[in-house]
Amino acid sequence: MASSAVSSHLHALQAKHAGLEARLREEMARPQPDTATIQQLKRQKLRLKEEMAGF
Repeated sequence: MASSAVSSHLHALQAKHAGLEARLREEMARPQPDTATIQQLKRQKLRLKEEMAGF
């Protein structure tokens, strides 16, 4: 992959990770957080983090 393509892909992954983090914070701030949703968001964040670590 070209350097600019890698950089662009990495930025996209970082944006997705930040979005998941925001959703996670919102869910955890609810009076009755949904633990299944929290676990799903955490798994998605971890996958993205692992993918970003590969760059």
